[in-house]
Amino acid sequence: MNLRTPIFPTWCPGCGDFGIWGALKMAITELNIPEEKLVVVFDVGCSGNMADFIRVYGFHALHGRSIPVAEGIAMANHDLTVIVVGGDGGLYGEGMGHFIAAAKTNVNITVLVHNNQTYGLTKGQASPTTMEGVITGSTPFGVIEHPVNPLGIALTAGATWVGRSYAANIPLTKDLIVKAVKHDGFSHLDIFQPCTTFNKLNTQAWFIEHLGQLPTDYVPNSKLKAWEQSEREDKYPIGIFYETNKVLPFHKRLPNLDKGTLISQFPTSVDLTAAMSEFK
Repeated sequence: MNLRTPIFPTWCPGCGDFGIWGALKMAITELNIPEEKLVVVFDVGCSGNMADFIRVYGFHALHGRSIPVAEGIAMANHDLTVIVVGGDGGLYGEGMGHFIAAAKTNVNITVLVHNNQTYGLTKGQASPTTMEGVITGSTPFGVIEHPVNPLGIALTAGATWVGRSYAANIPLTKDLIVKAVKHDGFSHLDIFQPCTTFNKLNTQAWFIEHLGQLPTDYVPNSKLKAWEQSEREDKYPIGIFYETNKVLPFHKRLPNLDKGTLISQFPTSVDLTAAMSEFK
């Protein structure tokens, strides 16, 4: 599958987006998903700019609205593999309500979050995951709130697959993306990444010092244990925190989809030739 486009990424040198971009391309290649069976929905922001840098069927959504777009695509044709690419601002800030609703519904989509703890594209304002006390353009006296725990929120909302990775560890990120996509239901992968331009705290050196591992005997089948690990701040563990197949994905609970996808039951007869001709 040719994933190349003629546009090279415009991200800052050293940005974690490069690692996630590479890991996602490797994962798609390994999964060997037919081109017409994959859709990637991009949010707005530095992460969303990936829409120009990877050749897939995609949709560039409004800020914070990528998840409901992905849900609509997955519900119209549940034979598709649907992936969301967005940042901590769009998905944990503007789109937090959508994130919670999709996890609760257990719609079969994979949500990949570029978590750099800042609004990178709009010059480094504090995001929902910015750490307490950090001085930013929007918090000149330091952030006074404690950051959100996105993994804990996903677990509480009902996500059936929850994990965390680090952008610089491309092989691990690739492996976790593959496992998340293969999961039948809502999967959420939070990916730590440095923002070299605006986040001067959570740097590559900071992550090397503060990232850890889940316990060697850890089994990701307990929501309570997963929650406890998600709350750790001594060493932020990476890996799969929780997964279960006990909850059916949303489309398998709808009897009207037993006959097939919505698009197969109600095929469109609209001729889009004229509308698309202007884009040639």
